[in-house]
Amino acid sequence: MIEKAAIPVHLLDREKSSPLIAAWFEIVHLKQVYRKGWLERGIAPELCESVADHTFGNAMLCVLLLDQHPELDAGRVLKLALVHDIGEAYVGDITPNDNVAPEDKRQRESEAIQTIFEKLPNGDQLIAHWYEYEAQETAEAKIVKQIDRFEFAMQASVYEHQGIVDASAFLDHVEQQLTSPVLREEMSTLRKIHKPQ
Repeated sequence: MIEKAAIPVHLLDREKSSPLIAAWFEIVHLKQVYRKGWLERGIAPELCESVADHTFGNAMLCVLLLDQHPELDAGRVLKLALVHDIGEAYVGDITPNDNVAPEDKRQRESEAIQTIFEKLPNGDQLIAHWYEYEAQETAEAKIVKQIDRFEFAMQASVYEHQGIVDASAFLDHVEQQLTSPVLREEMSTLRKIHKPQ
């Protein structure tokens, strides 16, 4: 795992703490965990987004797009968006360069989710949301996954406009994954403002 600092939960006196505070000290570590794929592409650490930055972008895009999907349960969409990468607080941002099998990655993240959420009164519900996202069987899970991919393209576009990367390959990759008509239309617009390096 590539991080700015170690996970702060180990600094807590567990006997004086509460389950909520302990979980927060685990979750907040996502602010310290780099989106490693960007580092692998040469983005300097001081410019690289964290997993928490990505999660915020994902959740915010959900908020911005939910009006165009009135058939969806907005509350569930936001919960899925917010919990989908929580396991990375312990396992980091695993990329294809890590050569970790998808089943192994899922197992590691599942164990991390259990560690973080099982201590909370609503932990079972939060764990269920993570599994719902992973299963990709509900309309809400599917749109959050689509938005997650689109957020990646949006971040690549931001970096491109800042002169940091050429977003061409990222836009191509994400465009192939999008099936939502709304997101495909937005992707088309993103391509129109594309500035190859």
